[in-house]
Amino acid sequence: MLDLKFVQNNLDEVKASLEKRNSNLDVNEFRELDNRRKELLQEVESLKAERNSTSGDIAKIKREGGDASEIISRMGELSGKIKALDEDLRDIESAESKWLASVPNIPHESVPVGKDENDNPVERYWGEKPEFDFTPREHWDLAVELGGVDFERAAKLTGARFAVLKKWGAKLERALTAFMIDIQTNEHGYQEIIPPYIVNRDSLFGTGQLPKFEEDLFKVEGLDYFMIPTAEVPLTNLHRDEVLDEEDLSVKYCAPTPCFRSEAGSYGKDTKGLIRQHQFHKVEMVRFAHPDNSFDDLEEMTANAEEILKRLNLHYRVITLCTGDMGFTSRKTYDLEVWLPGQDKYREISSCSNCGDFQARRANIRFKPKSGKKSFFVHTLNGSGLAVGRTFVAVVENYQQKDGSIVVPEALRPYMGGMEVITAE
Repeated sequence: MLDLKFVQNNLDEVKASLEKRNSNLDVNEFRELDNRRKELLQEVESLKAERNSTSGDIAKIKREGGDASEIISRMGELSGKIKALDEDLRDIESAESKWLASVPNIPHESVPVGKDENDNPVERYWGEKPEFDFTPREHWDLAVELGGVDFERAAKLTGARFAVLKKWGAKLERALTAFMIDIQTNEHGYQEIIPPYIVNRDSLFGTGQLPKFEEDLFKVEGLDYFMIPTAEVPLTNLHRDEVLDEEDLSVKYCAPTPCFRSEAGSYGKDTKGLIRQHQFHKVEMVRFAHPDNSFDDLEEMTANAEEILKRLNLHYRVITLCTGDMGFTSRKTYDLEVWLPGQDKYREISSCSNCGDFQARRANIRFKPKSGKKSFFVHTLNGSGLAVGRTFVAVVENYQQKDGSIVVPEALRPYMGGMEVITAE
């Protein structure tokens, strides 16, 4: 979240940020709460000072053998008023904290101002769109026809927006995950983590999913636990309430995990295929960076994600999300969009964000310089390296052949037992 003192001293900047993000939060609500808080605080402190003075008067009267009953009665009234005002103050502070927790991060000055995804500028393209001498098909037809994906049995087991991967489909999913992890750990220096797939409320507050986005989560019945929507949550919270050493920054983690999302706000969107599932796999990258270097880290992390697509020879583009399309916690985000010929469109396959100190303040993650006693908030970054299911889709659609088979990308063949072509059994 944003720093309270920053918001108090920069309400105009916060208001401008909210307008750029198309947020309907009203800074006047905060201003009224904060003014009332200050009034209450001043009143409480005045009454407490009077109570302290009165306490001294009582002691003096008693020493002199006088009657202090009237002053003692006044003390009781003061204590009652102070107690009531303290309760009011706690309520105001709670409301102020709740408002503050709902404020999105302030976009970096380099982020373009825009209303929605239509205002996202393209930074660059890589590779060429594949050419076909036939009409390319969608992955949900190809993969089912070749026996690698079963949507009907998944619907029987659970419901809509789930898939059973089998035979070559299961092997391809596993191959892609191992391929991504090997590159991120062996070549890019990330430490591999297998975290819990269930987290507590504090973890989700730390990364910004709670309290605002609870409807997007799967909650464990009877417990205040949630299924992870992304490995960003457990990875970032590994260092919650900790102080890192400055010389250790940047700390880099990656994790291959399933992700669970209710997709509450996307009914009717991408109902076919593997694009928008309730359960999917992703290799997530998380960094804890020095504030002076975090935007360099963002460029490097984005390049780490791009490298997977380059090795697979998949055409893609990189876009910068505008202010109206950015995530709640992000200061700046790049999306990687891979070309899907079967759908004749680009689709997001990775999102790499610098959150500045926004998550670190919520989760209390700091670093301490080698010289000096004061600690500072780290900057946190996260990115997909990559979304495995969507990479599965990209391979199927880009490497399809006229006879309905699928060529296995060369980079994946060692992970597929040497398989070169996927055909129906």
